[in-house]
Amino acid sequence: MLAAAAILLVTTGARQSLGLYVGPLNQSTGLGIADISLALAVGQFVWGASQPIFGAISDRHGPIRVIAAGSLLLAIGFAATPFAHTTVGLIWTLGVLSAAGAGAGSFSILIGATAQRLAPQQRGFAAGFINAGASFGQFVFAPLNQALIGLFGWVSALSAMAVLMLSTLPMAWCLRDGAAGTPAHASSHAATAPASGLREQLAVAARDANYWCLHLGFFTCGFHVAFLVTHLPTEVNLCGLNSSVAATSLAIIGLANVAGSLGAGILGNRVRLKWLLFWTYLTRAVAIALYLLSPRTGATFYVFAAVLGLTWLSTVPPTVGLVAKLFGTRYLATLFGLTLLSHQMGGFFGAWLGGLAMSRFGNYSWMWYADILLALGAALINLPIREAPLQPGAQQAGPRVS
Repeated sequence: MLAAAAILLVTTGARQSLGLYVGPLNQSTGLGIADISLALAVGQFVWGASQPIFGAISDRHGPIRVIAAGSLLLAIGFAATPFAHTTVGLIWTLGVLSAAGAGAGSFSILIGATAQRLAPQQRGFAAGFINAGASFGQFVFAPLNQALIGLFGWVSALSAMAVLMLSTLPMAWCLRDGAAGTPAHASSHAATAPASGLREQLAVAARDANYWCLHLGFFTCGFHVAFLVTHLPTEVNLCGLNSSVAATSLAIIGLANVAGSLGAGILGNRVRLKWLLFWTYLTRAVAIALYLLSPRTGATFYVFAAVLGLTWLSTVPPTVGLVAKLFGTRYLATLFGLTLLSHQMGGFFGAWLGGLAMSRFGNYSWMWYADILLALGAALINLPIREAPLQPGAQQAGPRVS
C-alpha cells in the first residue's frame, strides 16, 4: 500500500500540475490557449485509454514491467516538451508520451495489484489510502512546480520533473509477485469472479447496466477534474489575482482530498457505495454554484478548493469497490481501467472545451454551468446501481435499486 501510494504520488502529482505550464507555454510558443488545451485534452484521453491496456498487461504479467515502462515514458515526455514548438509536437510529448506513462503508473494498475493481496474488508481502505497518495502528490507538486517555474523558468522546471519521474522505478519492485507472501493472482478472490477468462469477464461486464452507470458518473468526474487542473490558473488570472493563488488552490485541493480519499475508503466499509457517490457529486454541484455567487478573492478560491478537494478523487474508492463487488478482483485492473477510460473521455472534453470557451467568450461561465448540470446528473445516475455481486452466468436486464 505504501509503495503504491508513493508511486501514485509521483505520477499523478506531476500530471495534475501541468495546468501551471499553460501560461508559460503560451508565452514561449505563441500557440494559443486553445491549442495547448487540445494537447492536454489529448493527454487526458490517452491517460484513460492506456489504463485498461496496461491493466490487462499487469493482470497477465504483473505490475513491475508496466510501472517501469510508464516511468520511462513520463520522463521522456517531460524532457522532450521544451523542444516541441508546434501543436502536433505538444500532442506527442504531453498528450501521448507523458500521459501514457502516467497511465501505466496510475489507479487501475496500482489498486488492482494491491487489492489482490488483501481481504475484501480491507480493500476499501486500501483504495482510499492509495488514492490519497495522488492527492498528496498534487499538494506537493503544485507549489513545487510553481516555485521551480518562478526560480528557474518552465524549461528547467519540466526537466526536473522528468528526472523525478524515474523515482518510481525502485518503488515498483515492492509490487512484484509474491511481495506479500502470496501470488499476484491469489485464490482468495477467485470465488467472486464470474468468468474464467478476460474475454468472458468483459462480456459479462458489458451486459451489466450497473457497470455502465459507473461509467457515466465517472465521465462527469473526469470532466470536472480535467477542466479545473487545466484552467484554474487561467481563471485565477482572469480575476486579477497572483498566479501563486492558483498553485496554492491546487495544493489545497490535493491536501483536502487526502482526507476525502481516506474518508471515502473508511466509509465504504460502513455505508452503501452508491450513496457515497451520490453525495460526492451533489456536493460538487453545490460547491460550484456557491463559487459562482461569491466574490473572486484569494479566500474564495481557497475555500472553494478545500470543499472541492474533499470530493476531488474520493469517487475512486467507491467506484473501485463497486467494480470489485460486481466482478471480483481477478481482472480489477482491466475493468476499473475501462471506467477510467470513461473518466478521461470526460477529461478530454473538460480540458478541450475549457480552452475553446476561453478563446471564444473570454471566460469560463458556460463551463461552470455545464459542471453543475453534469454533477447533478452524475449524482442521480448512481442511485439505481445494485451492489450485490453477480452470480456466474447471470445477465442483467437493467439496474435494480437496493
